[in-house]
Amino acid sequence: MSDHALTTHTAPEGQPGLAGVVSDWSSDRTAFKTATWGKAMIWVFLLSDTFIFGCFLLAYMTARMSTTEPWPNPSEVFALEIFGVNMPLILIAIMTFVLISSSGTMAMAVNYAYRRDRVKTTVLMLLTALFGATFVGMQAFEWTKLISEGVRPWENHWGAPQFGAVFFMITGFHGTHVTIGVIFLLLMARKVWRGDFDTGKKGFFTSRKGRWEIVEITGLYWHFVDLVWVFIFAFFYLW
Repeated sequence: MSDHALTTHTAPEGQPGLAGVVSDWSSDRTAFKTATWGKAMIWVFLLSDTFIFGCFLLAYMTARMSTTEPWPNPSEVFALEIFGVNMPLILIAIMTFVLISSSGTMAMAVNYAYRRDRVKTTVLMLLTALFGATFVGMQAFEWTKLISEGVRPWENHWGAPQFGAVFFMITGFHGTHVTIGVIFLLLMARKVWRGDFDTGKKGFFTSRKGRWEIVEITGLYWHFVDLVWVFIFAFFYLW
């Protein structure tokens, strides 16, 4: 290689301090060079959603630590009586198991999608959607139970009135995310089953030929929803 070529392709010496950090990031051509528009945008969306959930959890912790009234005991509030036996957090444990299991089926769906196995991908996506719908159904049962016991966004008979507000806000916002994910999973499973990503058939969320990456993008959203639930479970039900 000529001296001229070496001179042309040699990276400039980095700048010191904050200016150097900005320069390095702005001139980086490899971070998003291979990322598609869809992947880049889902990461931007997930990052923004992380801030929202983070603010909600911070608000919950602030309300809990600042209240002068005793905070309700989750083991009592979320207990179920089964065959005469009081079982604390049993419903929450099952909900968590169901949602975490759905991450496994979603990961396998992505794996088979890149192998172009339409049948297994469809079955696994439908199974993931079933897990998600089961979770939402159990959450609806949980809401119904608490409402029937007198829990409201402004009051409850177990203690601090802020409990109802943060409970319905956080779990409701997360449940909405799960519901949207279930709907999207069903739509994508239908497109996979019809072979839209092989034929390039136009329709809802246009299926460009060979663009199986949409299954992975759906999976990224779903894993994010599952991860958020882990934090909600730890902060809200175990604290």
